[in-house]
Amino acid sequence: MHLTIVDNLEQLLAVLPPPLRELLDTDPRTPELVEVIMDLGRLPEARFSQEDDTLGTREIGFEDLEQTIHRIGEFGRDNRAGIERTLHRISAIRNRNGQIIGLTCRVGRAISGTIEIIRDMIEGGRNILLLGRPGVGKTTLLREAARVLAEDRRVVIVDTSNEIAGDGDIPHPAIGRARRMQVATPDLQHEVMIEAVENHMPQVIIIDEIGTELEATAARTIGERGVQLVATAHGNNLDNLILNPTLSDLIGGIQSVTLGDDEARRRGTQKSILERKAPPTFDIVVEIQSWEKVAVHPDVAATVDSTLRQRPAAPEERWLEEDGTVGKKAAVRAEAPAPSQSPERKPRALAGISRIYSFGVNRGRLESVIKKLKLPVSLVEGFRDADVVITTKTYYRKRPQALRAAEAEGVPIFVLRRSSVTQIEQYLMSVFGLEKQGDGINAAIREAEDAVRMIETGEETVALSPQSSFIRRLQHQTAERSNLSSYSVGTDPWRHVNISRPGSVPSRRNPAPY
Repeated sequence: MHLTIVDNLEQLLAVLPPPLRELLDTDPRTPELVEVIMDLGRLPEARFSQEDDTLGTREIGFEDLEQTIHRIGEFGRDNRAGIERTLHRISAIRNRNGQIIGLTCRVGRAISGTIEIIRDMIEGGRNILLLGRPGVGKTTLLREAARVLAEDRRVVIVDTSNEIAGDGDIPHPAIGRARRMQVATPDLQHEVMIEAVENHMPQVIIIDEIGTELEATAARTIGERGVQLVATAHGNNLDNLILNPTLSDLIGGIQSVTLGDDEARRRGTQKSILERKAPPTFDIVVEIQSWEKVAVHPDVAATVDSTLRQRPAAPEERWLEEDGTVGKKAAVRAEAPAPSQSPERKPRALAGISRIYSFGVNRGRLESVIKKLKLPVSLVEGFRDADVVITTKTYYRKRPQALRAAEAEGVPIFVLRRSSVTQIEQYLMSVFGLEKQGDGINAAIREAEDAVRMIETGEETVALSPQSSFIRRLQHQTAERSNLSSYSVGTDPWRHVNISRPGSVPSRRNPAPY
């Protein structure tokens, strides 16, 4: 791959004070110059691609700043100016009185050939969002994308700071046949984006630095009208957008959803979770790591969903080889969620719930049900010590501070319809796998029925397999229906039922050997 670099560097050097220009004219590193820093009362600084260095020994004075300001265009409300028909950008720092006391003179370069690393995606017609740290090359890649797409499509660039197509009324040749719309003030960018669609019938819109909620909404509107979007946004990676409430709409938006009891239990999560609320505006997100390396999320919707479910997927990696070819490492799909528990598997509660915090649920009733079901749990005094919080629908709707804090710290919350013994018992039986064990309960009852038949055919006593107190109760009932005696022996978790002939129940003082 051949890169063609156009930087018009001599035009930027021409606006600098003569002493700085002379130093840079003789410096062998000047072709790699990134920007020149001029701050009042400090030594000027040159930033190159590999290092930073001071220029000379004379501090910057007001006359140096005024010389440079006089040679460039006017500063806009965003404190940026440029040099006509170049890509250079000069940014100002002002004091509280509005006087300029510092300048950042950045070199603008048009680099043809950088688009090859993602050319297939750019030409595929899908909406693409470019992310990366400042100075990594987002705008350079965006400019090259505009030139390539404009070869056979109608392309309009919304150029907020004249950074894509340069300063002045005539755009820089680096954008090819693409058209450029300038923005009077940065806070009007969203209006210009909509105007571009309504007035100029573009097939592609190029946008640099989407940074506000209005701009994110305008981008969604444009995407819904069938126009391809190629844009940049603040943020190093996709996770930054997910955590950014202003720009999260670009990747579908994030909302809090409250699950029902059964669904939360099936997923093994708390009741309040985060989910994507709409299709993403951008189909593809490209994280620019350098000119030679990017990370690509080819399916933004799937990636966001996986991330919100704590199953992040590795992006596709692309890089440029020394011979100009593009190397690729395929994206790693997120692991599939664990299947919902089948009835015969160990219930989730037995794998981790041993401490319960009660909020709004009658503690006496809760303790009596725990004792009745002989569950291996204890009640604690605070949610930070609990494995789960149980409350009622009435309390949960009020969203008290304690419940909000528990959710914030990731403690699961289960909501009962009301604080009745029946509701509490049904909930605990469900959590501990006593309510819907299906085949497990049926098998235990069949074992008791087989024991009854064995007693009827001559056996004296038949010992059953160890079971929970709830299932042992069902086995006792099976024996009672056949007019047989039954009793439990042993200690949990090995406590089990013995079924015997009437009158053969052992004395409490001399229980049957275990």
